[in-house]
Amino acid sequence: MLKILIAVDGSEHANRAMEAVAKMARSSLDLEAILLCVSPEPIFYGDYTAATIQKIEEDQKNQQNTILTKATEHARALEFKLGEPARAYGVVANEIVRIAKELQVDQIAMGTRGMGAVGNMLLGSVAQRVIHQAPVPVLLVK
Repeated sequence: MLKILIAVDGSEHANRAMEAVAKMARSSLDLEAILLCVSPEPIFYGDYTAATIQKIEEDQKNQQNTILTKATEHARALEFKLGEPARAYGVVANEIVRIAKELQVDQIAMGTRGMGAVGNMLLGSVAQRVIHQAPVPVLLVK
């Protein structure tokens, strides 16, 4: 069985990555998809109370739950087998690769925002960093 990690962030790009994996599943591949939502760690400036930090962490967890719930519904509508969803916090590309290694997946699938070379030079690209760090093939869907 092929195990594919799909990075989701609630965007249309991530939905297209799920649809590409669903096409692979329909072509008679026996696969299991694992949805992953990564939240970047917040950058704190100034003084924050423990209660403020806890509220930020709760908000991030709620946002992840919302994203994963919608992604799970979309994946079920596409009718492919889902494993237990995963969550992570940190540098997004690093966390995608770390979870891929931890779960011993065969492939990573993710959407790209299609910013082009100039946008990537200025802002960097999560997809580009995942490609360079990943120990497994990466499917990028535009």
